[in-house]
Amino acid sequence: MFNKILIANRGEIACRVIQTCKRLGIAAVAVYSDADRYARHVQLADEAWHIGGPRPADSYLRAENIILAAKASGANAIHPGYGFLSENADFARAVEASGLTFIGPTPDAIDAMGSKSAAKALMEKAGVPVVPGYHGDNQDPAFLANQANQVGYPLLIKAIAGGGGKGVRLVNDATEFLPQLEAAKRESTNAFGNDAVLLERFVQGPHHIEFQVFGDTHGNFVHLYERECSIQRRHQKILEETPSPFLDADMRKRMGDAAVTAARAINYRGAGTIEFIVGEDRQFFFMEMNTRLQVEHPVTEMVTGQDLVEWQLRVAAGEPLPLAQTQIPHQGHAIEVRLCAENPDNNFLPGIGTLSCFTVPNLNPYVRIDTGVIEGDSISVFYDPMIAKLIVYGEDRSSAIHRLQQALAETAIIGLNTNTPFLQKLVHHPAFIQGKTDTLFIERHREHLFAKPKAAPQVALIAAACRALHDAEKQAALQLRFNDDPTSPWHDNSSWRLNGEGRRTFIFFDPLAAASVEIHAQGKDGRYQFEIDRNAVTVNCAWSMDQVRLAYDNKRFTVGVVRYQDHFTVLLADTRYDLIGIDPFAFEKADEVPDGRLTALMPGRIVKILVAAGDKVKRGEPLLIMEAMKMEHTIHSPHDGVIERIAFKEGNIVEADAVLFAFARN
Repeated sequence: MFNKILIANRGEIACRVIQTCKRLGIAAVAVYSDADRYARHVQLADEAWHIGGPRPADSYLRAENIILAAKASGANAIHPGYGFLSENADFARAVEASGLTFIGPTPDAIDAMGSKSAAKALMEKAGVPVVPGYHGDNQDPAFLANQANQVGYPLLIKAIAGGGGKGVRLVNDATEFLPQLEAAKRESTNAFGNDAVLLERFVQGPHHIEFQVFGDTHGNFVHLYERECSIQRRHQKILEETPSPFLDADMRKRMGDAAVTAARAINYRGAGTIEFIVGEDRQFFFMEMNTRLQVEHPVTEMVTGQDLVEWQLRVAAGEPLPLAQTQIPHQGHAIEVRLCAENPDNNFLPGIGTLSCFTVPNLNPYVRIDTGVIEGDSISVFYDPMIAKLIVYGEDRSSAIHRLQQALAETAIIGLNTNTPFLQKLVHHPAFIQGKTDTLFIERHREHLFAKPKAAPQVALIAAACRALHDAEKQAALQLRFNDDPTSPWHDNSSWRLNGEGRRTFIFFDPLAAASVEIHAQGKDGRYQFEIDRNAVTVNCAWSMDQVRLAYDNKRFTVGVVRYQDHFTVLLADTRYDLIGIDPFAFEKADEVPDGRLTALMPGRIVKILVAAGDKVKRGEPLLIMEAMKMEHTIHSPHDGVIERIAFKEGNIVEADAVLFAFARN
């Protein structure tokens, strides 16, 4: 076994690998960019080496810098994590040429699976079913358009060197093909330095089901069962579970055998994932192989009781697989959701910001959090917007869902937009609970999942007011400890008055209602009289950490309330409400944005300008394509008008809120 390894990655995966290293007594070496100097993975590692600037191309994609750091640190091996250079055969070769061990597949295996078209041809030869389509070398647009007509619509354009949903476009008819082809090629070039694509039939009622496979250097191959990854946005997964609610025992056996056949066909070594697309007719087809560990590997670990990173290390060290196929357990049910800095209501547009508050559930054998950040860290424009992975385990699917619902209700992130409220809606949706989770899930249930939330209910307002009172009383008690006169009325937080009990006033702005609510309170120590909209309510409350037990009007509630400064996040079982406390003695300034300007919602690089100064544009018309957080985003005109000025050029980097266009309305 190795005594020291370098992890050529960042964030939650680097932290995850470090965790196993510490358990096995292996020294862990981290690498970091300028942007990650104080990152969590740097703090957890035994030592850390700087490898370049904040852009991945200047650091985490600089193979020579990573290998130099590994040699200088005295590491025996390099673990590539996932993303960045993890599926780069040239990097694997360079690692081995330097005398270090690459903790992953052989370079030849990476090459064999690195081209989706070549991989499909190889799988066909091995007898693994593949999706009908075009996987050849001819990349002429006219030729591809003709091939698309032969494959039939709808179809998918997919980057040959792709992964993570990048360079993928769904095309519904021939009129869309060429624009979508251009976009897929451009995004593939930006992400992988290769614009080649393949075409494949879009399977109806599709399920995305993958099998975890492992091979060693002794001729052993196994799978560790499947993961259902069908719930996706922008062709990227946001929820994964095992076992799949769609498979029966016979399909699981046939797909598992096909996955092992695929691994054996390329003499695979280490951890890999065989990804299948499964139609509503229950036919399955090979899509691709990811020659690395996957983001969603924790659900497999939960149901098998195995540490997949440890398996990787042992195989790379020349040991045989720890278990044979018949020895691998598969018990219970596990689900993972990805907590991301993004705005689901704006097509899941990634965002940036500081984690002013990051509250997670209590961790136990049933609830796990994998993350590369802590409270106070920032999500930057340079890397993926994922904040954390929340993984739960249950004895069966129903109990796992209940634990996931509870865990999300105890998770609060303040400081930036996240998909957490969206995930709460998703895991409470009847179709999800029933296991009806194909890749069209979000589109099919869009009306429900993206329904505009209602104004904060009375229980949320009462909970926020109780938190404000509780915090004020704690502060008063703290001051009292350091006061020479404990009977001083100046430290009584009940708003006592000479001729009667005083009352305190709280004002909460509710963004959903775009209105403020005024609450008057009397009482102390958890017994209060509230007046809300001229309605009197008597409330008893008791606190435990960030949870309050409320009793009023013959009703009882347990509610989470997380506070950062004047921001209150009220956590109910199936939703959450963000309220802003307003000082009743303060005044607000109007924040007016000029109507004739369009500003950038986030930092990024301008990829393509679609209009020119003087052009007339219609509301919703695409104006430019912007790249941010490794994805392309099309910016549309907010209204009809005439472009007067364009404030940038293609290739420019723009900051958030920078003016992009100046225009006048028709």
